Amino acid sequence: MFEPYGLSHGIVAVVFVAVTALLLVFRTAWTSRVLAIVIVAVQLPFQIHTMLPGQWDIAYSLPLQLCDLALIAAVCALWTHSPAATALTYYWGLTLTAQALLTPAYRGPDFPDWQFLMFWGIHLFTMWAAIHLTWGIGIRPDWHGYRLTLVATAVWALIMLMLNGVIGANYGFLNAKPGGSVLDLFGPWPLYLVVAALLLAGVWALITAPFTRAASHSSR
Repeated sequence: MFEPYGLSHGIVAVVFVAVTALLLVFRTAWTSRVLAIVIVAVQLPFQIHTMLPGQWDIAYSLPLQLCDLALIAAVCALWTHSPAATALTYYWGLTLTAQALLTPAYRGPDFPDWQFLMFWGIHLFTMWAAIHLTWGIGIRPDWHGYRLTLVATAVWALIMLMLNGVIGANYGFLNAKPGGSVLDLFGPWPLYLVVAALLLAGVWALITAPFTRAASHSSR
């Protein structure tokens, strides 16, 4: 079984740093579409596998986690360079998705099991896309993208809360906390949801402000 902060986790971290460095070196327009194709080619078979008999479980198999949606946004952003898709990739990918690398909630089989590869593929590819789009291509976050992401996240959370209650699931960890995550610091349900929402809004504002200040200075 996968052990957080064990050998395979350390290798994942090294791979993340190495590929990130390559993406910052090869900052070309075609890199975006190549990365989008690679993501689909690698992750789509895993997603199809979760739909097979014996694997399917409505409480786990639907691609409704924010990390799943962030990966979809990442593919769209890489292919089209859409400001909206790029904003979702940036904010979701460099905060929520990045938590998997720091405090992984995954407790499944270790490498090379398909669940291990799918979990880390979703998270690493999204972070790589966000880094490439922001610092490679140069599509900078702004307050419009910040507001759009806040609204999109709030709408998703409301829908998931209702859906979780109907099907007995816990998509987004909105109905219960995963063990060993940063959410343990935020109190019981539903307090941790309020704290997490306020913290996210603050962190997203902090990672927006430097770019908007730089843009305002350069326009003077």
